[in-house]
Amino acid sequence: MSHFVQLHLLTSYPPANLNRDDLGRPKTAIMGGAKRLRVSSQSLKRTWRTSALFEEALGQHRGMRTKQVGIQAEKRLQEKGVQEKDARAWAIEIANIFGDVAKGELETSQLVHIGPEEQAAVDALVEKLADENRAPEKQDLDLLRHNPSAVDIALFGRMLAASPAFNVEAACQVAHAITVHAAEVEDDYFTAVDDLNTGDEHRGAAHVGEAGFGAGLFYSYVCIDRQQLVENLGGKEELADQAIAALVEAAVKTSPKGKQNSFGSRAHASYVLAEQGDQQPRSLSAAFLRPVAGQDQTLDAIARLERQAQAFDDAYGVGAERRFVVAADPDYSEPRLSGNVAMGSLSELIDFLNRDH
Repeated sequence: MSHFVQLHLLTSYPPANLNRDDLGRPKTAIMGGAKRLRVSSQSLKRTWRTSALFEEALGQHRGMRTKQVGIQAEKRLQEKGVQEKDARAWAIEIANIFGDVAKGELETSQLVHIGPEEQAAVDALVEKLADENRAPEKQDLDLLRHNPSAVDIALFGRMLAASPAFNVEAACQVAHAITVHAAEVEDDYFTAVDDLNTGDEHRGAAHVGEAGFGAGLFYSYVCIDRQQLVENLGGKEELADQAIAALVEAAVKTSPKGKQNSFGSRAHASYVLAEQGDQQPRSLSAAFLRPVAGQDQTLDAIARLERQAQAFDDAYGVGAERRFVVAADPDYSEPRLSGNVAMGSLSELIDFLNRDH
């Protein structure tokens, strides 16, 4: 079993505002002395794990991030006839297992990533307390699990400040996506017209606003520690394979949801380079320290990416024993990489990732 799976993606977005900063404008970063558009790793991970593709592929093996464990418990207790005062007190005890709760409050101070077994344990406890009409005892509050079967927890980890013994080390690292070229945030000035305004009194707009946007070709990097993933999932190798397949498909097919109704900026990756092996992982972002320019940005970026991978191989030894390329650019012909490199469709890429067992 290969230790690491690495993905290098190039995805082109038309005018969009995929991931906003505190002013509502697209996030940016300075790299190689040039401003780039940026999509944060947090945005990408949430996009993938909440996507319909991820849900369809993994069914019940997904977790939930929330502050509302106590709120939901109180609601269910009251629905089952528990008095309001008791329901609140018992729900606070349940919520405290998952995180710190301010006095008189039910929400945990931090978002908590809960696995399906843990949610099932909470539900069962609520049923038990309501049926027996009593407060929870210490032995009732064994609600956390060391190896929850939620693949999103196994991939992206979790941190429980109140119960560090149940922390999960992330098996997947995701870099912030950046444009391979210099880019600027532009301003969209827009108006809205009142449909019932006949124009007899005034012809002005009913609303005037502006929004930032940008367009670009983004480089994304994902690294999966397959051994850590299997360990996080309690040794379930088949489930780990399903998790990797779902993550790969979501990464190449889904887009962050920011301002999608305004820009319709859905995109699939134009190029994917997948690598498997036991060598220490490395991003290929150095290929874009000098911004890509010109009219053939995708092909130029692909050439830069493959040259950088080859340069790392030449300098430090082969960085991955096996590679696979998926290319959706009609002018791309074949990989320019030495060694064991295959090319094909997304389904063939999934087979390639699962073949190493």
